[in-house]
Amino acid sequence: MKRPSIKDIARIAGVSVATVSYVLNKKEGQRISEDTKKKIFEVAETINYIPNRIAKSLQNNKSKLLGLIVADISNDFYSNIARNLEDKALKLGYTLIIGSSDENPEKFEKLVEIFSQQQVDGMIVAPVAGSEEILLKLMEKKYPVVTIDRYLKGINVPGVILNNREIAESTTSYLLEKDFDQIVYIGYDTKLPHLLDRQHGFETSIADSEKSIISKSILLGLENIVEVQTQLGKTLGTNPQNTALYFSSNKLAVAGLAYLVKNNIKVPQQVSVLAFDETEAYKLFPAEITFVKQPLEEMAEESIKLLDMQIANYSSTTKKITLSGELIINNSIK
Repeated sequence: MKRPSIKDIARIAGVSVATVSYVLNKKEGQRISEDTKKKIFEVAETINYIPNRIAKSLQNNKSKLLGLIVADISNDFYSNIARNLEDKALKLGYTLIIGSSDENPEKFEKLVEIFSQQQVDGMIVAPVAGSEEILLKLMEKKYPVVTIDRYLKGINVPGVILNNREIAESTTSYLLEKDFDQIVYIGYDTKLPHLLDRQHGFETSIADSEKSIISKSILLGLENIVEVQTQLGKTLGTNPQNTALYFSSNKLAVAGLAYLVKNNIKVPQQVSVLAFDETEAYKLFPAEITFVKQPLEEMAEESIKLLDMQIANYSSTTKKITLSGELIINNSIK
Protein backbone atom coordinates (compact mmCIF):
# COMPACT_ATOMS: atom_id res chain seq x y z
CA MET A 1 0.00 0.00 0.00
CA LYS A 2 1.36 3.41 -1.01
CA ARG A 3 2.37 5.65 1.87
CA PRO A 4 0.36 8.95 1.94
CA SER A 5 2.41 11.99 0.87
CA ILE A 6 2.04 15.75 0.96
CA LYS A 7 1.08 15.55 -2.73
CA ASP A 8 -1.97 13.50 -1.72
CA ILE A 9 -2.88 16.09 0.93
CA ALA A 10 -2.50 18.91 -1.62
CA ARG A 11 -4.68 17.11 -4.17
CA ILE A 12 -7.49 16.32 -1.70
CA ALA A 13 -7.39 19.76 -0.04
CA GLY A 14 -7.23 21.55 -3.40
CA VAL A 15 -4.08 23.54 -2.58
CA SER A 16 -0.47 23.57 -3.73
CA VAL A 17 2.21 21.23 -2.40
CA ALA A 18 4.14 24.30 -1.21
CA THR A 19 1.16 25.43 0.86
CA VAL A 20 0.88 22.00 2.51
CA SER A 21 4.61 22.02 3.27
CA TYR A 22 4.43 25.48 4.86
CA VAL A 23 1.48 24.49 7.05
CA LEU A 24 2.78 21.10 8.21
CA ASN A 25 6.24 22.47 8.95
CA LYS A 26 4.71 25.48 10.70
CA LYS A 27 6.76 27.96 8.72
CA GLU A 28 6.05 31.61 9.30
CA GLY A 29 5.73 34.40 6.75
CA GLN A 30 3.09 32.85 4.50
CA ARG A 31 -0.40 34.35 4.29
CA ILE A 32 -2.47 31.19 4.64
CA SER A 33 -5.98 31.39 6.04
CA GLU A 34 -6.99 29.56 9.20
CA ASP A 35 -9.65 27.67 7.22
CA THR A 36 -7.02 26.39 4.78
CA LYS A 37 -4.71 25.35 7.63
CA LYS A 38 -7.57 23.53 9.35
CA LYS A 39 -8.50 21.72 6.14
CA ILE A 40 -4.90 20.59 5.53
CA PHE A 41 -4.57 19.19 9.05
CA GLU A 42 -7.92 17.40 8.76
CA VAL A 43 -6.93 15.79 5.45
CA ALA A 44 -3.54 14.77 6.87
CA GLU A 45 -5.24 13.08 9.81
CA THR A 46 -7.87 11.41 7.64
CA ILE A 47 -5.35 9.77 5.29
CA ASN A 48 -3.00 8.95 8.20
CA TYR A 49 -0.10 11.02 6.88
CA ILE A 50 3.21 10.37 8.67
CA PRO A 51 6.14 12.78 8.02
CA ASN A 52 9.19 11.20 6.45
CA ARG A 53 11.85 11.52 9.15
CA ILE A 54 14.73 10.71 6.82
CA ALA A 55 13.65 13.29 4.25
CA LYS A 56 13.27 15.87 6.98
CA SER A 57 16.71 15.03 8.38
CA LEU A 58 18.25 15.59 4.97
CA GLN A 59 16.86 19.13 5.00
CA ASN A 60 18.27 20.18 8.38
CA ASN A 61 21.10 17.63 8.67
CA LYS A 62 19.63 16.39 11.98
CA SER A 63 17.64 13.22 12.60
CA LYS A 64 16.88 14.00 16.27
CA LEU A 65 17.77 10.37 16.98
CA LEU A 66 20.31 9.26 19.58
CA GLY A 67 21.86 5.83 19.92
CA LEU A 68 22.44 4.20 23.31
CA ILE A 69 24.60 1.08 23.67
CA VAL A 70 24.55 -0.56 27.10
CA ALA A 71 26.40 -3.67 28.23
CA ASP A 72 23.32 -5.62 29.35
CA ILE A 73 19.82 -4.19 29.12
CA SER A 74 18.49 -6.98 31.37
CA ASN A 75 20.55 -5.56 34.25
CA ASP A 76 18.47 -3.21 36.42
CA PHE A 77 21.32 -0.70 36.44
CA TYR A 78 21.33 -0.31 32.66
CA SER A 79 17.56 -0.50 32.21
CA ASN A 80 17.21 2.34 34.75
CA ILE A 81 19.98 4.30 33.02
CA ALA A 82 18.17 3.83 29.70
CA ARG A 83 14.86 5.03 31.14
CA ASN A 84 16.46 8.13 32.63
CA LEU A 85 18.30 8.89 29.39
CA GLU A 86 15.10 8.44 27.40
CA ASP A 87 13.31 10.99 29.59
CA LYS A 88 16.16 13.52 29.39
CA ALA A 89 16.53 13.07 25.62
CA LEU A 90 12.82 13.56 25.02
CA LYS A 91 12.91 16.93 26.78
CA LEU A 92 15.49 18.06 24.23
CA GLY A 93 13.47 16.72 21.33
CA TYR A 94 15.46 13.52 20.77
CA THR A 95 14.27 9.95 20.36
CA LEU A 96 16.49 7.27 21.89
CA ILE A 97 17.33 3.99 20.11
CA ILE A 98 18.71 1.34 22.48
CA GLY A 99 20.98 -1.64 21.86
CA SER A 100 22.68 -4.15 24.18
CA SER A 101 26.22 -5.31 23.43
CA ASP A 102 26.25 -8.22 25.91
CA GLU A 103 29.92 -7.42 26.63
CA ASN A 104 30.77 -8.50 23.07
CA PRO A 105 33.04 -6.16 21.04
CA GLU A 106 31.76 -7.58 17.71
CA LYS A 107 28.15 -6.89 18.71
CA PHE A 108 29.19 -3.46 20.00
CA GLU A 109 30.73 -2.67 16.59
CA LYS A 110 27.62 -3.95 14.77
CA LEU A 111 25.37 -1.70 16.87
CA VAL A 112 27.60 1.31 16.11
CA GLU A 113 27.30 0.47 12.41
CA ILE A 114 23.51 0.11 12.59
CA PHE A 115 23.09 3.38 14.49
CA SER A 116 25.30 5.14 11.96
CA GLN A 117 23.10 3.82 9.15
CA GLN A 118 20.08 5.13 11.04
CA GLN A 119 21.76 8.55 10.91
CA VAL A 120 21.66 9.10 14.67
CA ASP A 121 22.97 12.51 15.65
CA GLY A 122 25.20 11.02 18.34
CA MET A 123 25.74 8.03 20.63
CA ILE A 124 25.99 7.36 24.35
CA VAL A 125 27.88 4.13 24.96
CA ALA A 126 29.02 1.87 27.78
CA PRO A 127 32.16 0.58 26.04
CA VAL A 128 33.18 -3.06 26.28
CA ALA A 129 36.68 -4.48 26.55
CA GLY A 130 38.21 -4.53 23.09
CA SER A 131 36.16 -1.66 21.67
CA GLU A 132 39.00 0.88 21.67
CA GLU A 133 39.48 0.87 17.90
CA ILE A 134 35.75 1.35 17.31
CA LEU A 135 35.68 4.47 19.50
CA LEU A 136 38.82 5.82 17.85
CA LYS A 137 37.17 5.51 14.43
CA LEU A 138 34.15 7.46 15.66
CA MET A 139 36.46 10.19 16.96
CA GLU A 140 38.33 10.32 13.66
CA LYS A 141 35.00 10.85 11.88
CA LYS A 142 34.15 13.59 14.40
CA TYR A 143 31.06 11.63 15.37
CA PRO A 144 29.49 12.92 18.61
CA VAL A 145 29.95 10.20 21.23
CA VAL A 146 29.87 10.13 25.04
CA THR A 147 30.71 7.23 27.34
CA ILE A 148 28.59 6.45 30.40
CA ASP A 149 29.42 4.36 33.50
CA ARG A 150 32.68 3.16 31.92
CA TYR A 151 35.82 4.42 30.25
CA LEU A 152 38.72 2.88 28.36
CA LYS A 153 42.32 3.81 29.10
CA GLY A 154 44.00 5.85 26.38
CA ILE A 155 40.69 6.71 24.69
CA ASN A 156 39.93 10.36 25.38
CA VAL A 157 36.21 10.44 24.77
CA PRO A 158 34.00 12.74 26.87
CA GLY A 159 32.06 10.77 29.45
CA VAL A 160 30.34 10.42 32.80
CA ILE A 161 31.64 7.96 35.39
CA LEU A 162 31.36 7.13 39.08
CA ASN A 163 34.13 7.69 41.63
CA ASN A 164 34.55 3.90 41.74
CA ARG A 165 37.92 3.73 43.47
CA GLU A 166 37.07 6.28 46.16
CA ILE A 167 33.70 4.77 47.00
CA ALA A 168 35.21 1.28 47.09
CA GLU A 169 37.87 2.48 49.52
CA SER A 170 35.39 4.22 51.83
CA THR A 171 32.89 1.35 51.84
CA THR A 172 35.64 -1.18 52.55
CA SER A 173 36.77 1.02 55.45
CA TYR A 174 33.20 0.92 56.71
CA LEU A 175 33.37 -2.89 56.76
CA LEU A 176 36.76 -2.82 58.47
CA GLU A 177 35.26 -0.80 61.32
CA LYS A 178 32.90 -3.69 62.03
CA ASP A 179 35.70 -6.04 63.13
CA PHE A 180 34.90 -9.00 60.91
CA ASP A 181 37.27 -11.95 61.00
CA GLN A 182 37.18 -12.20 57.21
CA ILE A 183 36.19 -9.97 54.27
CA VAL A 184 35.73 -11.54 50.84
CA TYR A 185 35.70 -9.40 47.68
CA ILE A 186 33.74 -10.89 44.78
CA GLY A 187 34.57 -9.16 41.50
CA TYR A 188 35.47 -9.69 37.87
CA ASP A 189 38.53 -10.99 36.08
CA THR A 190 38.49 -8.19 33.52
CA LYS A 191 40.45 -5.39 31.89
CA LEU A 192 37.61 -2.87 32.20
CA PRO A 193 39.12 0.07 34.14
CA HIS A 194 35.99 1.01 36.11
CA LEU A 195 35.73 -2.51 37.57
CA LEU A 196 39.46 -2.60 38.28
CA ASP A 197 39.03 0.72 40.10
CA ARG A 198 36.57 -0.96 42.48
CA GLN A 199 38.94 -3.85 43.06
CA HIS A 200 41.93 -1.55 43.63
CA GLY A 201 39.90 0.58 46.03
CA PHE A 202 39.10 -2.50 48.09
CA GLU A 203 42.72 -3.68 48.06
CA THR A 204 44.04 -0.23 49.01
CA SER A 205 41.71 0.07 51.97
CA ILE A 206 42.68 -3.41 53.21
CA ALA A 207 46.39 -2.68 52.76
CA ASP A 208 46.16 0.64 54.63
CA SER A 209 44.32 -0.90 57.56
CA GLU A 210 46.24 -1.73 60.71
CA LYS A 211 43.73 -4.42 61.64
CA SER A 212 44.62 -8.08 61.50
CA ILE A 213 42.00 -9.47 59.18
CA ILE A 214 41.77 -12.19 56.56
CA SER A 215 40.91 -10.79 53.12
CA LYS A 216 40.20 -12.90 50.06
CA SER A 217 39.19 -12.19 46.48
CA ILE A 218 37.05 -14.18 44.10
CA LEU A 219 37.40 -12.99 40.50
CA LEU A 220 35.12 -14.31 37.79
CA GLY A 221 34.73 -13.81 34.06
CA LEU A 222 31.95 -11.45 32.97
CA GLU A 223 30.27 -14.34 31.16
CA ASN A 224 30.63 -16.82 34.03
CA ILE A 225 28.77 -15.22 36.93
CA VAL A 226 27.02 -18.42 38.05
CA GLU A 227 30.46 -19.74 39.01
CA VAL A 228 30.26 -17.43 42.03
CA GLN A 229 28.23 -20.07 43.87
CA THR A 230 30.91 -22.72 43.40
CA GLN A 231 33.64 -20.32 44.51
CA LEU A 232 31.68 -19.15 47.55
CA GLY A 233 31.20 -22.78 48.50
CA LYS A 234 34.97 -23.30 48.48
CA THR A 235 35.63 -20.06 50.39
CA LEU A 236 32.81 -20.08 52.94
CA GLY A 237 31.68 -23.63 53.28
CA THR A 238 28.17 -24.07 54.70
CA ASN A 239 28.68 -22.62 58.18
CA PRO A 240 30.69 -19.36 57.98
CA GLN A 241 30.88 -16.97 60.92
CA ASN A 242 31.63 -13.25 61.30
CA THR A 243 32.35 -12.82 57.58
CA ALA A 244 31.57 -9.95 55.21
CA LEU A 245 31.00 -10.34 51.48
CA TYR A 246 31.70 -7.38 49.19
CA PHE A 247 30.07 -7.86 45.76
CA SER A 248 31.31 -5.51 43.04
CA SER A 249 28.05 -5.65 41.05
CA ASN A 250 24.37 -6.35 41.58
CA LYS A 251 24.47 -9.40 39.28
CA LEU A 252 27.24 -10.97 41.35
CA ALA A 253 25.32 -10.11 44.52
CA VAL A 254 22.13 -11.80 43.32
CA ALA A 255 24.07 -14.95 42.36
CA GLY A 256 25.86 -14.92 45.72
CA LEU A 257 22.65 -14.37 47.69
CA ALA A 258 21.15 -17.39 45.94
CA TYR A 259 24.00 -19.50 47.36
CA LEU A 260 23.39 -18.17 50.86
CA VAL A 261 19.67 -18.95 50.67
CA LYS A 262 20.27 -22.42 49.23
CA ASN A 263 22.66 -23.27 52.07
CA ASN A 264 20.55 -21.62 54.79
CA ILE A 265 23.34 -19.18 55.68
CA LYS A 266 21.86 -16.36 57.74
CA VAL A 267 22.34 -12.69 56.82
CA PRO A 268 23.59 -10.79 58.76
CA GLN A 269 23.98 -13.23 61.68
CA GLN A 270 26.63 -15.35 59.93
CA VAL A 271 27.51 -13.36 56.84
CA SER A 272 27.15 -9.64 56.18
CA VAL A 273 26.59 -8.39 52.63
CA LEU A 274 27.51 -5.17 50.79
CA ALA A 275 27.06 -4.73 47.04
CA PHE A 276 27.52 -2.21 44.26
CA ASP A 277 24.25 -1.05 42.66
CA GLU A 278 20.67 -1.81 43.52
CA THR A 279 18.22 -4.19 41.87
CA GLU A 280 14.59 -5.20 42.30
CA ALA A 281 15.83 -8.73 43.06
CA TYR A 282 17.09 -7.56 46.47
CA LYS A 283 13.47 -7.21 47.54
CA LEU A 284 13.07 -10.98 47.31
CA PHE A 285 15.73 -11.48 49.97
CA PRO A 286 14.74 -11.52 53.67
CA ALA A 287 17.41 -9.00 54.74
CA GLU A 288 17.55 -5.52 53.21
CA ILE A 289 20.82 -5.36 51.29
CA THR A 290 23.37 -2.62 51.94
CA PHE A 291 24.46 -1.22 48.58
CA VAL A 292 26.29 1.56 46.76
CA LYS A 293 23.73 3.74 45.03
CA GLN A 294 24.78 5.41 41.80
CA PRO A 295 23.22 8.80 40.87
CA LEU A 296 21.45 7.47 37.77
CA GLU A 297 19.38 10.55 37.03
CA GLU A 298 22.40 12.83 37.30
CA MET A 299 24.47 10.47 35.14
CA ALA A 300 21.77 10.58 32.48
CA GLU A 301 21.40 14.34 32.61
CA GLU A 302 25.12 15.05 32.37
CA SER A 303 25.54 12.52 29.53
CA ILE A 304 22.74 14.05 27.48
CA LYS A 305 24.16 17.54 28.07
CA LEU A 306 27.62 16.48 26.92
CA LEU A 307 26.25 14.81 23.81
CA ASP A 308 23.90 17.66 22.94
CA MET A 309 26.85 20.08 23.13
CA GLN A 310 28.84 17.81 20.79
CA ILE A 311 25.95 17.66 18.33
CA ALA A 312 25.36 21.42 18.36
CA ASN A 313 29.02 22.36 18.00
CA TYR A 314 31.45 19.47 17.66
CA SER A 315 34.77 19.85 19.44
CA SER A 316 37.41 17.32 20.36
CA THR A 317 36.70 17.71 24.07
CA THR A 318 37.90 15.07 26.50
CA LYS A 319 35.75 16.33 29.37
CA LYS A 320 35.12 13.70 32.03
CA ILE A 321 32.47 14.19 34.69
CA THR A 322 32.98 12.13 37.85
CA LEU A 323 29.99 11.69 40.13
CA SER A 324 29.86 10.33 43.67
CA GLY A 325 28.19 7.14 44.83
CA GLU A 326 26.30 6.86 48.12
CA LEU A 327 26.34 3.97 50.58
CA ILE A 328 22.78 2.99 51.51
CA ILE A 329 23.08 1.14 54.82
CA ASN A 330 20.47 -1.53 55.50
CA ASN A 331 20.29 -4.51 57.83
CA SER A 332 22.43 -6.91 55.80
CA ILE A 333 25.44 -5.83 57.90
CA LYS A 334 25.54 -6.58 61.59
